[in-house]
Amino acid sequence: MLEALAVSAGAVALGEIGDKTQLLALMLAARYRRPGAILAGITVATIANHLLAGAVGAWVATLLAPTTLRWLLAGSFIAMAAWLLVPDRDDGLDAGSGRTARFGVFGITLVAFFLAEMGDKTQIATVALAARFPAEWLAVIAGSTLGLVLVNAPVVVWGGALLARVPMKAVRLAAAALFAALGLALLLTAA
Repeated sequence: MLEALAVSAGAVALGEIGDKTQLLALMLAARYRRPGAILAGITVATIANHLLAGAVGAWVATLLAPTTLRWLLAGSFIAMAAWLLVPDRDDGLDAGSGRTARFGVFGITLVAFFLAEMGDKTQIATVALAARFPAEWLAVIAGSTLGLVLVNAPVVVWGGALLARVPMKAVRLAAAALFAALGLALLLTAA
């Protein structure tokens, strides 16, 4: 259980750095300056999103033979490594739509973050990790949520000053190396 939690937290934390959802967190923090409400919205959105992803990953693990699953997971981790080498953009995400009074900062963050996380690297990583650890898929969700929130908290609290000092290329390379290592480790155990 601790392995699933730690691997998920680390993998998702590295995958989140420079991700579009981190850019969204930065935009929300800059616009609303309510770090508590923003972090609460990010946390609830991530739990909901990653519960869905974890359930799908655990379900996929029941459908496939162990060897087939291992090969697919290895391929998905290696593909994730390649995907991490491509920098994210904000994809036109706009935190300010004039609906603050109606939904509040928490509600806006919750909806925006949940939608932005759909099909995102970290959501797909959560699916793959839950398939890798199907018996501990709840630990995967806890770890992936923890990793995502821990990486976004400084962005929400300290914003642009922190991001200006983080070399995104080096972080993307480290994250890619982690996913490639996970994929290669699975390939070696599949042989």
